[in-house]
Amino acid sequence: MALILNIDTATQTAGICLSDDGKALAMLANDAPKEHAAWLHTAVQHLFADTGFRMRELHAVAVTSGPGSYTGLRVGMAAAKGFCYALNIPLITESTLKMMAFATHEQLGGEDLLCPMIDARRMEVFTAIYRPDMTELLPATAMIIDERSFPEWLSSHRIAFFGDGSDKCKPLIKSPNARFVKVGYHTGYLGILSFSRYLQKEFTGLAYSEPVYTKEFYTHTRK
Repeated sequence: MALILNIDTATQTAGICLSDDGKALAMLANDAPKEHAAWLHTAVQHLFADTGFRMRELHAVAVTSGPGSYTGLRVGMAAAKGFCYALNIPLITESTLKMMAFATHEQLGGEDLLCPMIDARRMEVFTAIYRPDMTELLPATAMIIDERSFPEWLSSHRIAFFGDGSDKCKPLIKSPNARFVKVGYHTGYLGILSFSRYLQKEFTGLAYSEPVYTKEFYTHTRK
């Protein structure tokens, strides 16, 4: 038995899942991105109350490490590290984009390459490319999309584009090998990936774990 608390606050919809050996026992979600911080700890309390488990029974905590919302990533990472430190259990981190790609392949199947896209404002997206077996071909990057994006990939592969950043890219990417799909995902998929990492003992050190922002964070100084 591997009881893992899975946390994803990287995107517009936050979610938590309590999983046992990769099987989701219960999940909760929040669709208000500005309320992720206030929602998270209360949701964790409800999750354990609803399932009858206690936090001290956890074997690990998993969190999406990015890319995604700067604030959301910090919220999830801080909570996950705090739980792990207090309970003296390992931390597991997983790419937000890989979780999206895994969820899409689980639902759609097929041999297309998988290109998750998270909206990074204007015409920029956080993206990566995966094979169906989750081998990473293009590492996570912040990319400004135009008509010349992905030419070397689309010339020889069918690619499935998805995620909240793909809608604004659809008018620009005209290749017949481009397929735009609508797929939902939730932290139950993170539970499957985190269990695999747990079995392989692929843990992240608490002292050195930090969000993967992918691009620099900029803020405006009030004059």
